[in-house]
Amino acid sequence: MPVPTLRLRANRAPSSAAVAGLVLAALALTACQSKPPAAPKPSTTALATMERVALAANRCWFKAKDPAFADYRLAPELNSFSGRPRILIVPRHSPESRPLLVVQAEGQPAQVQAFGPLMSGASGARVNGDVARWAAGGQGC
Repeated sequence: MPVPTLRLRANRAPSSAAVAGLVLAALALTACQSKPPAAPKPSTTALATMERVALAANRCWFKAKDPAFADYRLAPELNSFSGRPRILIVPRHSPESRPLLVVQAEGQPAQVQAFGPLMSGASGARVNGDVARWAAGGQGC
């Protein structure tokens, strides 16, 4: 849509019709501008959910050197043929040992479960809260 131009003569003020036309053209231009797209919602598949949880657990528990997780190591098992991607928390110096925490998801939308000896310890409530927040798409530690 062409924008009307306003031509002024040296000693004349613009007419009210010209000003009204200019205002209408400006309103028409702002009405045509698109709104920014909404933020995409996080995927609810089991794999996408566990990828989010694994990345956040690594960042918040291990890379941040959280003292509650200093004696443990993260062992992600996201490529699962059973349809249940999971992460394991194992002893730091004995990664082949039985996991102390298992967090797994299955289904669409993903149903997340966390279980193991760490859940009954002092960190159990915190682990539940962190995993639930990350599974829902939260980013914070």
